[in-house]
Amino acid sequence: MRLVVQRVTHAKVQVGNEIIGQIEKGFMVLVGIRAGDTRQQAEFLAKKLCNLRIFEDENEKMNLSIQDVKGKILAISQFTLYADCKKGNRPSFVFAEEPERANELYEYFMEQCKKEGIDVEKGKFGAHMEVSLLNNGPVTIILEK
Repeated sequence: MRLVVQRVTHAKVQVGNEIIGQIEKGFMVLVGIRAGDTRQQAEFLAKKLCNLRIFEDENEKMNLSIQDVKGKILAISQFTLYADCKKGNRPSFVFAEEPERANELYEYFMEQCKKEGIDVEKGKFGAHMEVSLLNNGPVTIILEK
């Protein structure tokens, strides 16, 4: 399981002309599920994400978590995080989990973030989405388990 975490001032996702998820201060997280990933990995990464200290304190040091700043998460499913581009110029997605199982783990991951006390907005699994954000820093972290 792979997460691309961006610290944001605001972020939103829309399908067509409808905004389906939107946050202010927090994390915009791309969530990639690899074939064979487990609930234990989702639990580990949710806990790691919700305790990740990448918000600045009064001394401008990255020392505060999303919980400390009362931020939110916008989680977007992203199978392309497991694109294999080693051969040729067209990516292969053989390492990505099949859609039904990937959606189950994506939903489970978000449930685990909510258990950590974080409000979570989401995209629409399998849909063509338009995601916009203002990366604060910029700060982008990759978490993997």
